Amino acid sequence: MTAGPSDTGLGYLVKQERIAISGGAALNIRSLLDKQQFHDPLGEALALGVSSATWPLFGLVWPSAQKMADVMQTWPLASLRILEIGCGLGLASLVVHRRLGNVTASDYHPYTERFLHANLRLNGLQPMPYFRGHWERANPLLGEFDLIIGSDVLYERDHPQQLAGFIQRHAAAHARVLIIDPNRGNRAPFHKAMHHNGFVLTQTDVLTPLNDDTPYRGRLLSYQRD
Repeated sequence: MTAGPSDTGLGYLVKQERIAISGGAALNIRSLLDKQQFHDPLGEALALGVSSATWPLFGLVWPSAQKMADVMQTWPLASLRILEIGCGLGLASLVVHRRLGNVTASDYHPYTERFLHANLRLNGLQPMPYFRGHWERANPLLGEFDLIIGSDVLYERDHPQQLAGFIQRHAAAHARVLIIDPNRGNRAPFHKAMHHNGFVLTQTDVLTPLNDDTPYRGRLLSYQRD
């Protein structure tokens, strides 16, 4: 692991680490040094509703993101059009892209795209589609997807309704949605909203440790609409 000033000179610190992927090669990931980072000189993040407290969350390697990356290492891709929502550092998207899947990464943090580009370069990967998407706003250029994935995206009380609405606008008629949730406690309203939109839920406990043996407890939520 290495750490030091960002080479963009924008006032935050980064580190580089190797993240193991079950069944695949490790990923070289550039992330923020810690949760204390903040830099929003033009007020871009604030205008999008990102506070100083939540600003660094996009740039950290989260356990649920590692679990989703593991899932996508073996998930059948076929000709699916795939969207990762709240992608942050985009671990799952990088895995799908490395497997030559048709994936688009999406987040609303203004710095997500620059970190995604850096991590593509670190892993010798070609550019991949990225779309800055906001769950509460119309995104007419984004289109519809066969598979929508997300990790730890239900961490605030208002997220279930926002996310269910976003998924309804961007899920194909026959679609699957995969969410890794670390038992945040906001699943019930999300289940209800997804059921209202025609999705049937299957849940699977995720209890195996991370690839570095750190304990993990959560669930894989699979919603299917046929």
